[in-house]
Amino acid sequence: MLKDILAAIAAVALVASPALAQGEMVKGEVRKVDKAAGKVTIKHGPIKKLDMDSMTMVFRVADPAMLDKMKPGDNIEFEADRVNGAITVTRLGKGS
Repeated sequence: MLKDILAAIAAVALVASPALAQGEMVKGEVRKVDKAAGKVTIKHGPIKKLDMDSMTMVFRVADPAMLDKMKPGDNIEFEADRVNGAITVTRLGKGS
């Protein structure tokens, strides 16, 4: 019976984990795209997950293809996290 309970808990955790893995999207404005360096400069709102205030800063991107979807002046929504010690855009969406 304990095995069944543990199996049920594990199944619920596996189903719920993708939803929990995604954090809060942050609104920002693209200021510069540097495809050669794999970086983007974004003026953004607070990033609670990283305890970061609003500012303009340079981010790495997790996937270089993200840079093809951005140009200076674009309003975007994005998620950032620390990846190998660098603050990195890990998810990208279009802003309003």
